[in-house]
Amino acid sequence: QICNQHNAEAPNLEQVFHKMAQTEPNLDHDVLWFLLPSYWAKMVVALISFLCFANSYDGDFVFDDSEAIINNKDLRAETPLGDLWHHDFWGSKLSSNTSHKSYRPLTVLTFRINYLFAGGFYPVGFHVINIILHCTISVLMVDVFSILLGGLQFSNKGRRLNLAPKTSLLAALLFAVHPVHTECVAGIVGRADLLCALFFLLSFLGYCKAFRENKDGHNFSIFWVLVSVILGAVAMLCKEQGITILGLNAVFDALVINKLNVLELIQKLLHKDKSLENAGLLRKGLLFRITLLMSGGASILYIRWRIMGTGPPAFTEVDNPASFADSLFVRAINYNYYYSLNAWLLLCPWWLCFDWSMGCIPLIKSVSDWRIIALAALWFCLIGLIGQALCSEDSHKRRILTLGLGFLIIPFLPASNLFFRVGFVIAERVIYLPSIGYCILFTYGFSLLSKQAKKKKILAVAVFGILLINVMRCALRSSQWRSEEQLFRSALSVCPLNAKVHYNVGKNLADKGNQSAAIKYYREAVRLNPKYVHAMNNLGNILKERNELQEAEELLSLAVQIQPDFAAAWMNLGIVQNSLRRFEEAEQSYWTAIKHRKKYPDCYYNLGRLYADLNRHIDALNAWRNATVLKPEHSLAWNNMIILLDNTGNLAQAEAVGREALGLIPNDHSLMFSLANVLGKSQKYKESEALFLKAIKANPNAASYHGNLAVLYHRWGNLDLAKKHYEVSLKLDPVAPGTKENYNLLRRKLEQLQKKGG
Repeated sequence: QICNQHNAEAPNLEQVFHKMAQTEPNLDHDVLWFLLPSYWAKMVVALISFLCFANSYDGDFVFDDSEAIINNKDLRAETPLGDLWHHDFWGSKLSSNTSHKSYRPLTVLTFRINYLFAGGFYPVGFHVINIILHCTISVLMVDVFSILLGGLQFSNKGRRLNLAPKTSLLAALLFAVHPVHTECVAGIVGRADLLCALFFLLSFLGYCKAFRENKDGHNFSIFWVLVSVILGAVAMLCKEQGITILGLNAVFDALVINKLNVLELIQKLLHKDKSLENAGLLRKGLLFRITLLMSGGASILYIRWRIMGTGPPAFTEVDNPASFADSLFVRAINYNYYYSLNAWLLLCPWWLCFDWSMGCIPLIKSVSDWRIIALAALWFCLIGLIGQALCSEDSHKRRILTLGLGFLIIPFLPASNLFFRVGFVIAERVIYLPSIGYCILFTYGFSLLSKQAKKKKILAVAVFGILLINVMRCALRSSQWRSEEQLFRSALSVCPLNAKVHYNVGKNLADKGNQSAAIKYYREAVRLNPKYVHAMNNLGNILKERNELQEAEELLSLAVQIQPDFAAAWMNLGIVQNSLRRFEEAEQSYWTAIKHRKKYPDCYYNLGRLYADLNRHIDALNAWRNATVLKPEHSLAWNNMIILLDNTGNLAQAEAVGREALGLIPNDHSLMFSLANVLGKSQKYKESEALFLKAIKANPNAASYHGNLAVLYHRWGNLDLAKKHYEVSLKLDPVAPGTKENYNLLRRKLEQLQKKGG
């Protein structure tokens, strides 16, 4: 549908565009830069953006990837697709009090498609898609910057003109190689930002198409305005920032299509001037289009609010300490300091970190803090730019500066803490979209300097040097994102006060078996943040394994005191108390853990072990049965049930449980071994032998498997095979209990048989 809204006093849109082409100053005129045809410019941008991040293609799943992808049940085929629309980004129900309320179903859907096509959790496919998305976005930026820097103009045939081919190429290159984008591209979870940016740009370009000339000579197409609104909604379903494109489309419409002078309009409003129509407010259907955009945005936000169902997410003080400050002054000062740090990351993206929380940036609590200078510098620059954007007599300068500031500030608003508390201090991923505004302002500044400079080559070489440095920085940072070890260690020099950095380095070392080094980093994490319960829990676990039970108990007791609903710490405390033979306290700790986490199979398993130690066999079997109900693949719980029933002489029941377990976990060799023992005692030798052999095939170096098979053959009367497996068992484990005695008995028996035979 085409909307025909001519104004008697307004010139025809086609005449406006041709007049613009004649009178608008050309930003490229004084710039010494590469002039390439549109196709080649896009190819260059695509190639360079690919080179920046190509070395991340074979990286691992790192940091948040574990929770958003590996542990997210929404990626698996057995989860109904409909659940994606009721779950958050991490796979939790939106209605849950623990949900982060990050509603990004389309991003999760792409992860699910990745998982299905790869046939499992293989990170290469996930990384390749992220790299392709960034290259595509960078290519689209050539068109977007040509409009933002050169204006929206069309030829007589309705083809959009690129009046700033050099500066739009430079701006697109600046965007493509900005190191702050590494988290979005090399970190798989960053796909939310990439998909959001893709549809964000498509929405903007779709809105621009609404003003393309057509044969009927109408002003604009309602169809393309509505398409733009729909694409904005799609962007928001990828990440929350996407909704801001509707506001930017309105700003673009007012400044570029209607050439609105904001200062003049404010003055007319203050003086109640009735000639607002002449000021451009009603020309070319501006109010109608803004009404469409606002109505679409309001509808999208209402639907999202209805889906979320509950209030905002509950974050903790360590996530965003400034937002928990009692003083409004302290909150305001620190929020502004965070803004200045985000601006610095755009200007000088050298110090990059995967996480900026937990003491990485200490709070400013007094005006005597020297960091106040950063706030002053930020607002000095912003006020200067805003003043020029509003008051400059050069309409071209007003338009570019306002668009640059708009693209810098508006997409950042959801992360600004102004409307709601966010769960981070600084997040490099959230400045992916605001960097568009930075690139506009940088490029415009470069064009102004080029106009004044006598030695334009030196200036061009300097900018080329910045691009080259950024490419190298991207490649280096991408390599750091390839593994958790490199990523976490890279943060130690950037945020040495960040307890989470030390915690993650320690966890990575512990996962690799280096407990001594892990203890050092866990202790430092607790020192930096004495309320860091997860660090206390992990440190307590390691100390428990090293039999340093007293300190382990102290740490775990402190953790549950700080966070009484910390189920994992309660369970680990129970394990320590059990080891200290304080059985009543251990039982109470286990039940407290289950109270706070109803579906906790590991806790039921440990509770069963406690009951087994106390000879409360029925309670132990019930606890292990609960563990297997909650987690049918819980091999240890199944095994303990079989062994307990076997040891208490309940062979028929042990056999039934063993068969049930193998039906659920058919390839578990430990279950085969346990059931084979039961069958052997029940004189079902043939079936027992088959299970022993299958278990040995799966795990040929288990001495006990060979030893118990030898016992079976010994009972069965197959003495040669018994001798063979006794010898294998002793070779694998020369001190295996009972094996040597049984082997000696067999040898004596064989010697007696030989004597009788002789």
